[in-house]
Amino acid sequence: MKITGVKAFPLQYPEPHDSNKLRYINLVRVEASDGTIGWGECISQWPEAALAVKVIIDRGFTPLIIGRNPLEIRFLWELMRRHSSWYGTGGIATMALSAIDIALYDLKGKALGVPVYELLGGLVTPKFRAAASIIADMVNIEATAQELADYVSMGYTAVKGGWGKSPETAFGLNPERDLLFVKEVRGAIGHKTAFMVDVGTHVKWDVAHAVKMTREFEKYNIYWIEEPLPSDDVAGYRQLRQAIQTLIATGEKEWTVRAFKDLINQKIADVIMPDVGKAEGITGVKQIIDLAGLNHLRYNPHTWSSAINTAASLHLCASSTNTLVFELKPNPNPMQHDLVEKPIGMVGGYVTVSHEPGLGVEVKEEVVRRYLYS
Repeated sequence: MKITGVKAFPLQYPEPHDSNKLRYINLVRVEASDGTIGWGECISQWPEAALAVKVIIDRGFTPLIIGRNPLEIRFLWELMRRHSSWYGTGGIATMALSAIDIALYDLKGKALGVPVYELLGGLVTPKFRAAASIIADMVNIEATAQELADYVSMGYTAVKGGWGKSPETAFGLNPERDLLFVKEVRGAIGHKTAFMVDVGTHVKWDVAHAVKMTREFEKYNIYWIEEPLPSDDVAGYRQLRQAIQTLIATGEKEWTVRAFKDLINQKIADVIMPDVGKAEGITGVKQIIDLAGLNHLRYNPHTWSSAINTAASLHLCASSTNTLVFELKPNPNPMQHDLVEKPIGMVGGYVTVSHEPGLGVEVKEEVVRRYLYS
């Protein structure tokens, strides 16, 4: 079997969970000589990044892997990493590598007739508590609290909110408003539902403020505090870890296995959050998960883009031992619900991994064409 075709698709779509703001991802279609096709994705996020990823895939990685055996995923992963090491230990090149790596796993699973989790060591956990993950409207806190309560009534046993609809109205800018948000949400969802608070990237707390606010939030039994400090503030995270009782989640901004190794070795967080669509693909994230597990840390996938990313993350969770919950976009979304034949969703409070070959999602190519960006 040989790789006969690689095609990159920059996509632009409106995100319903973020007031229909335009977002950008890249899909990759890899085809083998026997006709087997695999799909991958990276979360390029911005228009210029989506176009740049396509250039790296078309002109950099495709010539490297055309004609090679698609089943030799680790070899191809190392080949692409070596090729891009001069310009891409992170960033655009790593996103491109991630998308191709995911597509190769999808292709290999289909070629061998097994789900991707079998390629990662086999099934450990078939389903996970589903968490409804949204961007909070900090202007209308009451409406956001009610929205999260509605998801609980649908069966979600965990919810996450934070960030904010704009940099000017983001969570984390106003202590009184932030505390009101946490208080109102807890009152609306009840005491049994896990509630995660995501500070996000719009603000930069210092360690004293992070300690003060998290201690206040702890009165409302939050499950974890996410990205409370800049990712490179190791000393600050260490102080925060010693001062609070709440789990700390971080890592969505990191790119490489090496970076996550350093993060894990620092022991400054409890939950590690790589995004398979940017952190060196399934091959890379599997190494990160195993490193976290060996250090008694939890894994929570950062997956807030397309159904391909969600499926890849779910297979990684299913083959691992240290996942807490699984986040989903709770409302209909073009890249989650239109892109694939059988969207991944919550049933009875859980999200379940597919046992179909490959990633278990069939991409609708007409939808890919509909959202093409150039």
